Amino acid sequence: MTDDKDNNDHGAVPLEPFPAHRPESPFPPLYEGLPEPRPAPPPEPEVVLPPVTNPNVPPDPPSDWIQSADAHDLAATHAPTRENAFVALGRFAFPPGPPPDDEGLAARDRRWTTRAILTATTFLLVFNAVSPLNWSRQQVPGWLPQTVERLSTVWVEQLSLMRADDPRQGLRDLWNAARDTRFIGQEPAQGSTDTGVS
Repeated sequence: MTDDKDNNDHGAVPLEPFPAHRPESPFPPLYEGLPEPRPAPPPEPEVVLPPVTNPNVPPDPPSDWIQSADAHDLAATHAPTRENAFVALGRFAFPPGPPPDDEGLAARDRRWTTRAILTATTFLLVFNAVSPLNWSRQQVPGWLPQTVERLSTVWVEQLSLMRADDPRQGLRDLWNAARDTRFIGQEPAQGSTDTGVS
């Protein structure tokens, strides 16, 4: 069903979804009613003062100051502390040398590694002297295992006079006691020589 008004196109302006600017359009663009934009004022010229140069005054050295740094933050994090008098005296008596180069750093690292290895080896030879002895007894008989066994036997006997093996033996006894511990009424562990309740 159509209406008679729809068929009457006399003098009617077709409505478009986005009407173009036409004098007969009932929807004029909105920018026509706005005033003309004013041109931007020209930028003011920047005033550049000539540098003041005095031939008698040397120029300032380049600064490493960070412009974005806050002086209050620097004061809070780097509060002035009084230096120990002995440290200051030591620095005065023995001034630090120049920083080491790559060869000096490599030599320092080698010294540190050598000291660490020697310290660990000495500690193991004193407080775990039975390990070479146990190792030599587990090897096939030969010149090297027999030599290690004889040297280790003498070394362990000498250290036993100073009771250097007591910490290792104490830890071993604690481990054996914890391993052999059983609940009340439970049979003892296999291979355990202790018949009492621990």
